[in-house]
Amino acid sequence: MASWAEGQKREPVKSRKPLFESVIPDLQLACRGKVRDVYEIDDRHLLIVTTDRLSAYDVVMPDPVAGKGEILTRISNFWFNMMSDIVPNHLTGLSLDGIIPDATLKRELEPRSVVCRKLRPLPIEAVVRGYLIGSAWREYKDSGKVCGIALPSGLQQASRLPEVLFTPATKADAGDHDENISFDRTAELVDSTLAWRVREYSIRIYERAADHALQRGIIIADTKFEFGLDDAGQLYLIDEVLTPDSSRFWPVEGYRTGISPPSFDKQFVRDYLDTLDWNRTAPGPRIPPGILERIGDKYSEALRILTAP
Repeated sequence: MASWAEGQKREPVKSRKPLFESVIPDLQLACRGKVRDVYEIDDRHLLIVTTDRLSAYDVVMPDPVAGKGEILTRISNFWFNMMSDIVPNHLTGLSLDGIIPDATLKRELEPRSVVCRKLRPLPIEAVVRGYLIGSAWREYKDSGKVCGIALPSGLQQASRLPEVLFTPATKADAGDHDENISFDRTAELVDSTLAWRVREYSIRIYERAADHALQRGIIIADTKFEFGLDDAGQLYLIDEVLTPDSSRFWPVEGYRTGISPPSFDKQFVRDYLDTLDWNRTAPGPRIPPGILERIGDKYSEALRILTAP
């Protein structure tokens, strides 16, 4: 596998045939997530292939976005590198040489694949919010709270929060929905000490990323992280980091409160789905080619802006 720096020199090839589902005959498939296919390499390593699948409202859509998996991989690797002094991550830096014998298949999967440590994922998503949007906005309108945290009255949709919030959620399988939970419930699931460590790391990562992005004209409204443990109890940042799939990215230009701001993320597809007579359960509806292309353009632009030297 090319190094992170070398990988940044490649522009995603949107004309490449989209990859909806990977097949690697020489490796055992461990699982297929909403976007990522995970393969067993040996007792200590996994191969994660980020496909071009598109999910929204925790449902995988039937139509992929060309080049999306490579873009997500490159953005994640950029952030993993930036945050490595805060918390170690699951990347090993190992290449695909000797892992995928088929040279053609290896070449096709390389830009969207990483060899990772095999870790035990925590059963939560570490959600961090800097702005009031999405499910947090809906909950605030109903109760004045977000995940049990009381907020000042009078906030509007997309308002900047008085302070960054850690609002964890349970992790849903494909087709199921994540559920916001309290910090106390989080402590019950992973133990109190670990819950506080996850909270600290998550907020530090978010704040550093938000500062970086803001200097480039992007507001990171919210995001979610995943963590895992090794056999010695060492905590690692895993899965993906601060991608348009896991975060809301708003351009500073045009941002205002009272609306769902324009974005570089998949809010665009959510807005489209909200116009349909669809109950947010599988199977997902077909997505028009023009919308798929626009999503790809937004993701490419986020990659360019966030990772530019």
